[in-house]
Amino acid sequence: MKGLRLYKSEKLCSRTAVAQLFEQGTGLMAYPLRAVVRVRPGEALRPPQMLITIPKKRIRHAVDRVLLRRRVREAYRLHRRAMLHPALAQQDASADIAFVYVANQVADYALIERKMKQLLERMAQALAAERG
Repeated sequence: MKGLRLYKSEKLCSRTAVAQLFEQGTGLMAYPLRAVVRVRPGEALRPPQMLITIPKKRIRHAVDRVLLRRRVREAYRLHRRAMLHPALAQQDASADIAFVYVANQVADYALIERKMKQLLERMAQALAAERG
């Protein structure tokens, strides 16, 4: 898979995988985003899979939830290859990631992108710390 496109295989769809992610995953926070990560060792051939959830309880309007989902997806799509993939390749692992939007207001894209970079950097550092 080349380029910056977000492929279907990179989206987390399995109910059992989602349940395991929230049961066994570790949480990272960079307001307004929270990430739950579950590293899967020995699965380097499988790309990291992700899902995005924008709670209806916090963002009431569907158009705002869709807008935020697009912003989070775009930030992840642009920065995953540079920040997350090298750390996973060194670990010979893959990961399941859930991004949860925790703010009560709609954030602009610049803030979401900055916080996404922070989260991906923390994930990479945690993987490097596990390895060494």
